[in-house]
Amino acid sequence: MPRNATSKSTSKSSKSAQQAASKSASMDAIKLLIADHRMVTDLFDEFEKMKDKGDEDEEAKQLLVETACAALTIHAQIEEEIFYPAARDAIEDMDLLDEAEVEHASAKQLISELSAMQPGDDLYDAKFTVLGEYVKHHIEEEEKELFAKVKKSDLDLDDLGDELMQRKLALHEELGVPLETEEVEAMESGGKSSSRKNVH
Repeated sequence: MPRNATSKSTSKSSKSAQQAASKSASMDAIKLLIADHRMVTDLFDEFEKMKDKGDEDEEAKQLLVETACAALTIHAQIEEEIFYPAARDAIEDMDLLDEAEVEHASAKQLISELSAMQPGDDLYDAKFTVLGEYVKHHIEEEEKELFAKVKKSDLDLDDLGDELMQRKLALHEELGVPLETEEVEAMESGGKSSSRKNVH
């Protein structure tokens, strides 16, 4: 878990955003997970743009890395606790699910290392870049292969989506990580996302 993520207290407006999101239109499990994927992919792309421009704003860089790491931590947890077990019951391709869990373990190792580092430390940028490469590969496999198989199964994706959403909101609250504006908008629009901002 990123530094500061557990020390941030959830403000009143963040709680109201979470309550509004929990009352919003239901989003099926696949749409919810894809919305998470788009949000973190945007963060990795933003980091690359910062590097390409030679942006040395270390505070902005650290905030971006911490935001991505917190989002990935929560996303991985809801997949591992809820989505993957449901998928194991619904499809026959255990290799796909085993590989997904191993990929999560690799990502979590890099997240752990990044949480102990600061911008400017040796390999900080390289570790976040490699994390992005791992995550983008994982997303591509998950969306093209795993999600396609789950969609064809008899799994109730709406019920599963509700369960994932409730757990996600609980983890945001438990870890003191404010929801991103993009996450709230995605929840309210059924999975489409827009600009990234913290909801405070």
